[in-house]
Amino acid sequence: MPSVKSGTTHSHEPFHPASAPTAPAHRRLRWAAYLGVLLALGITSACASWGQRETGAVVGGAAGGAVGAVIGSQSGSTARGAIIGAVVGGSAGAIIGYQMDQQAKELEAAVPNAVVERVGEGIQVTFPSGLLYDFDSSAIRPDAAVHLRTLAASLQEYPDTELLIVGHTDATGTDTYNYDLSVRRAEAAMAFLTGQRVAAHRIHVSGRGEWEPIATNETEAGRRANRRIEVAIYSGQGGSTTR
Repeated sequence: MPSVKSGTTHSHEPFHPASAPTAPAHRRLRWAAYLGVLLALGITSACASWGQRETGAVVGGAAGGAVGAVIGSQSGSTARGAIIGAVVGGSAGAIIGYQMDQQAKELEAAVPNAVVERVGEGIQVTFPSGLLYDFDSSAIRPDAAVHLRTLAASLQEYPDTELLIVGHTDATGTDTYNYDLSVRRAEAAMAFLTGQRVAAHRIHVSGRGEWEPIATNETEAGRRANRRIEVAIYSGQGGSTTR
C-alpha cells in the first residue's frame, strides 16, 4: 500500500470547538438539527450527484433521521450524529436514559478492550480495528468473535434499540481504497451480528474511510487509533426500549 500522505487535507474537517464561532456548541447543534429537518426531503435526490464522502455521511445520518447527517458534519462524528439525530424528533425520556445507562455499564464490563461512552440518549461503542480485524483486512478474526457475540447478546437483551456501524481507517493509501475498506469492515460486523440473530432491520452501516480521524496520521500510534469501528446504539422508531 502507498505510504502515509503527509500534508493532505480534506474539506470534511473534524469539528474543533476552539476555532468555532462564538455561539455555544449546543446552539450550533440545534440549528444543525433544524437545517437537517428542512433538508430531509431533498437528501435522496441530492445524493445522485454526490461523491462517496458526502453520500456516506448521509447514509450514516439516515439511521438516526435525516438530521443525523447534518449534526454529524457539525460534530465531526457520523456515529454521534446518528445518536443525536435519533433523539431530536423522538420522545426519549427518563426510562430510555436509565436503560441506556444500564446497557452501557453492562457493555463496559463485558468488553473491557472497547471504549463505551454515553452520548445523549444513546451509546457509542468504539472497537479498535486491531481488536476485530487483521491489518488491511475486513475478515473478523476468529479470536475476536467473542467481542461481537457479547455485543449481539446485549442487543438481543434490548430489542427496541437500533444501531449504526461506522468503519474508519487511517490515511495510508488512497481515499477510494480506504473508503471501500471501511465499508467492508462495517458490513462484515453487520453480517456477524445478523448471524447471531440480531434483526437486520435494526442495523445500518456506513464507511467513513480516513475522513473522521480522532488522532494524527503522522505517527503509528495515531494511525492505530484512527483504525476503528464505531457502533452507535439508540432508541428505535418506537421511541422506547424494553428489557
